[in-house]
Amino acid sequence: MITVEHLTKRYGPVLAVDDVSFTAEPGLVTGFLGPNGAGKSTAMRMMTGLTPPTSGAARILGKPFAALANPGRRVGVLLDASAQHAGRTGRETLVLAALLTGVERRRVDEVLDTVGLTPAEAGRRVRTYSLGMRQRLGLATALLGDPDVLILDEPANGLDPAGIRWMRDLLRDFARDGGTVLLSSHLLSEIEQVADRLVVIGRGRVVAEGTKDELLRAAGVVVRSLDDQALAAELRRAGVDVEAGVHGGLSVAADAETVARTAAGAGVLVTELRPADSRGLEELFLELTAADAREEVSA
Repeated sequence: MITVEHLTKRYGPVLAVDDVSFTAEPGLVTGFLGPNGAGKSTAMRMMTGLTPPTSGAARILGKPFAALANPGRRVGVLLDASAQHAGRTGRETLVLAALLTGVERRRVDEVLDTVGLTPAEAGRRVRTYSLGMRQRLGLATALLGDPDVLILDEPANGLDPAGIRWMRDLLRDFARDGGTVLLSSHLLSEIEQVADRLVVIGRGRVVAEGTKDELLRAAGVVVRSLDDQALAAELRRAGVDVEAGVHGGLSVAADAETVARTAAGAGVLVTELRPADSRGLEELFLELTAADAREEVSA
């Protein structure tokens, strides 16, 4: 589990992360979303002990990252796939990580196979790797210690569609086996497919948190009747927000019972009454972060 409590980071007058609190639970993939400059990467660096917080705390498996005994065996981290020694081979990178964390050498071959790097590719210098190969090597390093938690920042960058699907399946399997996954990505369609929970931040603050189904479920109902105009007028008189539906009927910001009682009181026969269709993640993301997007600043 990852527990973040009132995490704050200030760089002089700039408040990069502003009182962020959330949890990422075992058995679930938690999507960590926000526009460029929202503070995602800074928050993840504080979680993993790379950046000291101004205030607040982050705990992984009940302790600060630095307080974990041999954290590389408990937490797999991939924050920047390009931050690898360009002169080493992929295999050398993993062998050195294995020596530093006390992992058996056989794990090197196991994770290379898991991430799909062939023996020939593992024998090449990292400087010759494509971005997608660097991502696979970074994920292999994260998986090397057979960790309980994965913290991944944009791990799908540079992967082709087959690679993205592979990563999606890997993360689902990891969570299904009881692992905790915190995943940041700008590929909203992938987050929508793989995440169980979502945490959305804008300008360093949490603007939404909950299960994917809770956040994507549109509020209100869709209703059709034999006299939509009369029903809309009656609902508005009752103080309910009503809009004409794109495909006919009415979109009503109220529960089904309120709409049904209002229609009955107005003598209008209802022919359809159902929950509103779910929003897509892109629609939700833009709605929540429209006022907070800072495209000119990197996360």
